[in-house]
Amino acid sequence: MIFRSPFPEVSIREVSLTRFVFGDAARFADKPALVDGVSGRVTTYAQLVGAIRGAASGLARRGLRKGDVLAILSPNTPEYIVAFHAVASLGGVVTPINPLYTPEEVGKQLKDAGAKYLVTTPRLLEDVRAAANDAGVEESFVFGEADGATSFSTLTEGGAMPSDGGEGDARDVKIDPREDSVVLPYSSGTTGVCKGVMLTHRNLVANLSQLKGAGYDWERETLVCVLPMFHIYGLAVILNHGLWCGATIVTLPRFDFEQLLRVMRDYSVTLAHLVPPVVLALAKNPLVDSYDLSSLKMIFSGAAPLGEELTRECSARLGCEIVQGYGMTETSPATHVSMPGMEKPGSVGVCVPNTECKVVSVETGEELGAGERGEICIRGPQVMKGYLNSPEATARTIDAEGWLHTGDVGYADEEECFYVVDRAKELIKYKGFQVPPAELEAVLLTHPAIADAAVIPSPDDEAGEVPKAFVVLKENQKLTTEDVICFVAALVAPYKKVRRVEFIEQIPKSPSGKILRRLLVAGERESAARSERRSPPKS
Repeated sequence: MIFRSPFPEVSIREVSLTRFVFGDAARFADKPALVDGVSGRVTTYAQLVGAIRGAASGLARRGLRKGDVLAILSPNTPEYIVAFHAVASLGGVVTPINPLYTPEEVGKQLKDAGAKYLVTTPRLLEDVRAAANDAGVEESFVFGEADGATSFSTLTEGGAMPSDGGEGDARDVKIDPREDSVVLPYSSGTTGVCKGVMLTHRNLVANLSQLKGAGYDWERETLVCVLPMFHIYGLAVILNHGLWCGATIVTLPRFDFEQLLRVMRDYSVTLAHLVPPVVLALAKNPLVDSYDLSSLKMIFSGAAPLGEELTRECSARLGCEIVQGYGMTETSPATHVSMPGMEKPGSVGVCVPNTECKVVSVETGEELGAGERGEICIRGPQVMKGYLNSPEATARTIDAEGWLHTGDVGYADEEECFYVVDRAKELIKYKGFQVPPAELEAVLLTHPAIADAAVIPSPDDEAGEVPKAFVVLKENQKLTTEDVICFVAALVAPYKKVRRVEFIEQIPKSPSGKILRRLLVAGERESAARSERRSPPKS
């Protein structure tokens, strides 16, 4: 059984992403497009378009050409979107990098992506300068000032793009929306290590059109962008969709709960895109009572499933509607959204327009019907072009008929509303971030006292899941839990840290040597259930 969207099909324009997003910007010329939530600095739509054109001209004068890759390593800032669209308008590719990455992780992505340019902050540049040089980055820019780097603000000194064409004029760049990538985020997919996800101009244009076709038109809304811009949720769903609609977007450099509350109050935010751990804080943290959030009309939750009970609790406390969406980096990202006004807490909603979905048996691949649980598969114009330099991984994820296998287990009810209940894939979702177990296992095995290791998701009320390591020590070796946690923490980004450790005699494996994580996960769930049964009832 194939499930389809209840919404009418939408037309998808054959146009580059930047032309699409800002095609109607003149209508909003004097309206605030971006507001720096810390400083209060306002950038109007006219100023934003001018800054993008100027930066594109400057990058072109410095040699950026179609197909060149520029990496952005930065916390959220209004300049982020300027850099992104300056590159996109020239036919270049942006690879966004998590600013929490270690220099080694940054260097690995720069090298794999083939980044020619890097835009970062002065503080981060000092940390990753050597890694950038080793990866072959030709020129680094900074938001601000730093020795040995070009200030990003100087890119506009030669003037914006000539109105009559010529070198540096994005109108001369011939972009094939179906074939040319515009952004290269990194994702672990259904398993394994991070891979570059090739998203084309058409992928993103399609998904923005699909979101509006599902009823999400935010022209009259004030949004807050506290989710990271390096993540496809922040970059596409908040920034690009918000700007295409003509919304005002208030940006914050990082998540600080009290600062978020203050900004939502001070700027009368009407729509907040969040993740379940933040929704949990809004439902339970006493700080919320100190802030007037009466302007908030809707919370859009994504990146991880949001349960029915928490949805109802937060909605009742704030007096606003809470809707969910579902998707993944490989789908640009949205495949499902709750219909506005839909009263189905816990559901991720229905297929967005122009999207097909099916649920297949994890064991047999057989197509299943309503109410039957299986792996969710997606087909539509938002599905990625493929993984960079990894045709084998692409073929494992997208089959010959164009179905992308998400690795998520769920079902559709009789009204074709979807629910995500589990994962067939091995990724750990820590506060919405992907943590691949294989990467942490590889790190653990570099410790001289560790003979074998396995990492699984461990349930956590605040984070959803945290990485837990099962460790086998070499003979006559001794380590404490703290030893293991500190060792891994020194080598990976903070959100990837192992947070729980259990020492065991042997890692369960199949005859072929594959770790049987399902056995460890089942034991962990049973342990959590026993703990819950022993806990005293809540008053």
